[in-house]
Amino acid sequence: MTTIQEILNTMDYGTAPEDSKIVREWLSKHESGFGHFINGAFTKVGETFDVQNPATGDVIARVSQGSASDVDDAVKAARAAQPKWAGLSGHERAKYLYALARHVQQHSRFLAVLESIDNGKPIRESRDGDIPLVARHFYHHAGWAELAEDEFPGAEAVGVCGQVIPWNFPLLMLAWKVAPALAAGNTVVLKPAEYTPLTALAFAQIAAECGLPKGVLNIVTGDGETGAAVVGHENIDKVAFTGSTDVGRIIRQQTAGSGKSLTLELGGKSPFIVFADADLDAAVEGVVDAIWFNQGQVCCAGSRILVAEAVAAKFEKMLRKRMETIRVGDPLDKNTDIGAIVHPVQRDRIAELVNKGASEGLDLCQGTAPEGCFYPPTLATGVSPASVLWNEEIFGPVVTLTTFRTPKDAIALANNSRYGLAASIWSENVNLCLDIAAKVKAGVVWINCTNVFDAGAGFGGYRESGFGREGGREGMAAYLKQPKLKVKKPEAAPAAPNAVPVDGAEIGMIDRTAKLYIGGKQARPDSGYVYAVNGGKKTVGHAGLGSRKDVRNAVEAAHKAAGWGKATGHNRAQVLYYIAENLSARAKEFTDRLVSFGMNNGAAKAEVETAIRRCFWYAAQADKFDGMVHQTKTNNVSIAMHEPLGVMGVACPNGSPLAAMVSLVMPAIAMGNAVIVVPSQDHPLAATDFYQVLETSDVPAGVVNIITGPRDDLAKTLAQHDDVAGMWYVGTAEGAEMVERESAGNLKQTWTEDGGARDWTSAQGQGKEFLSRATQVKNIWVPYGE
Repeated sequence: MTTIQEILNTMDYGTAPEDSKIVREWLSKHESGFGHFINGAFTKVGETFDVQNPATGDVIARVSQGSASDVDDAVKAARAAQPKWAGLSGHERAKYLYALARHVQQHSRFLAVLESIDNGKPIRESRDGDIPLVARHFYHHAGWAELAEDEFPGAEAVGVCGQVIPWNFPLLMLAWKVAPALAAGNTVVLKPAEYTPLTALAFAQIAAECGLPKGVLNIVTGDGETGAAVVGHENIDKVAFTGSTDVGRIIRQQTAGSGKSLTLELGGKSPFIVFADADLDAAVEGVVDAIWFNQGQVCCAGSRILVAEAVAAKFEKMLRKRMETIRVGDPLDKNTDIGAIVHPVQRDRIAELVNKGASEGLDLCQGTAPEGCFYPPTLATGVSPASVLWNEEIFGPVVTLTTFRTPKDAIALANNSRYGLAASIWSENVNLCLDIAAKVKAGVVWINCTNVFDAGAGFGGYRESGFGREGGREGMAAYLKQPKLKVKKPEAAPAAPNAVPVDGAEIGMIDRTAKLYIGGKQARPDSGYVYAVNGGKKTVGHAGLGSRKDVRNAVEAAHKAAGWGKATGHNRAQVLYYIAENLSARAKEFTDRLVSFGMNNGAAKAEVETAIRRCFWYAAQADKFDGMVHQTKTNNVSIAMHEPLGVMGVACPNGSPLAAMVSLVMPAIAMGNAVIVVPSQDHPLAATDFYQVLETSDVPAGVVNIITGPRDDLAKTLAQHDDVAGMWYVGTAEGAEMVERESAGNLKQTWTEDGGARDWTSAQGQGKEFLSRATQVKNIWVPYGE
């Protein structure tokens, strides 16, 4: 027998198993299988598939495989319930969400044990992390339901939401999506992960227990085909997906042109940056939380350690020592640090990637793990940015370590990834941390902490980590919409540009050649061609026929103007005021140009005046579209900062050639973006006149680039371009579908509309929606208080 003295000397500890009797009894009652939860009740069990306990390999349940017919039934139930649910007052919806939160708390131990049996995560994590956060999300969004009418005036529910969630946080991901959807007045069809459907089904029982109205929440279980049926259903109004980037890309293409709202929370390869002055003991524990939490099966896992060269050897020694004490084993043991990998397929994928890394000559340090579906904590050193372990999202307990010398090196290494979900920064110098936080391309940045979450702060990424936010104000806004603009007459596709000489040119003065505008200079089109611009029945001039190479040059010029996004809002505002001033001084010239297109004098004057007012309004907004500090339960200040998307493509409608272009360009540059503008195809000369205003208004070279020519061809090139971060398109329905589909390459944010939807000379042509569309929110978590 071990003596007390021996225990004090070794500081070892034994097992502390969690009792799973109640959960196993519940599972045995459903031995015949689980049906879907549709229209407030469970359906009969149909064709089933097995659900296994990852830690033991035992079959613990049989769950129905959802068919297209099942999904259709769920969508019909959700559609029928949605008007009445949205018609309830926010207070009435809030009462249901409060009830859901309370009942989750009442059943918290049951849900925690079920989650660990189904998913393989340690009971400590499901009990102390996941389930409390589930309740928190429902409480938080009950508050949003109560306040929505005041906080989001004029907004309305999107409609029926199709939601597909992953297996790494099964119940928490459900809460992230269901809570805001219900709070906003939407109804839901949710497809849980094939490997981990059980807590979603248990939650359905809780919803029934709370008396949630029939059809408001529907859960259809199944594999990827079931998820595809949900995403592709024609009567779904919004798709919310969390999962792999590859699947997110397919969904972007599948939903293109459908009019469905879309949010994607995808993969990550997050940097964990340790500076020389960091508290190394705290940083080592941070690594444990960053990569070995949830077996490393976390999209925002800190899987790339970047450590200052001066302390790298010491840090690595400390980390290796800490790895020796990590316990891998039974998820239901309260002393377990790393549980089971969710499925043998995933465990094999981890092993395959690590073996590829080892074949590259990397040094591996691994802990121990039991036989079965377990994988040991793994540290890879000597890793370069070309390594498979650096680039691929492993989704397992594997971390790389690379050194850097200067903060500039750290930023370059951190941003050397196609992802941009999260980052963690460690230093005793908070000024350095905040400086690095602003420069790291990530939607979430933790300072001297990691993997901190709360319903009160938004979560989501940049670049190929997806778009949209979950949690906080921005997460609630993702489930609301402004009333749809009515399209009286859809825009017709413009005729192909005529690049051959034509008769009937109107020559009243010395002929002026309209060029492209790239990098602050007038440039001839690379094609060497121009096309005729008609005004009424006559040709009023020629414009350059822009091409793919011109787009390439413009994108390069826009990236060189990166300093514009770093300028203060006040400084950007002064430039926009200067644009307004110079445009006003040339108002008659622009009016005459619009009249030459066939517009009457009164309408032309009104359009010019509108353009001038737009410049003033967005100049005023440049230093007033503020971020905010989110209220969270943690000892952190979560600062939500609006950041520019970066380089944007803007394809303008054919109508209102000056007002529409200015209304689209001004909010984009006011927020710090650089833009490549494709102006009205039929009437581009208003835009080529406008670049003369830009030249005299201190607009830095590359901030605004103008390429005339075939709008949809140029828009397609911009949508496909991996160095363009956002794309606005106002034109035809076919063009909008094309832009959304072609943007899937780097998952850029898009905003598409019919060219006939807005009256650009009215209040519809401006607003904070334009500013929101031109920015992305970065949430920075700073320790605050004790």
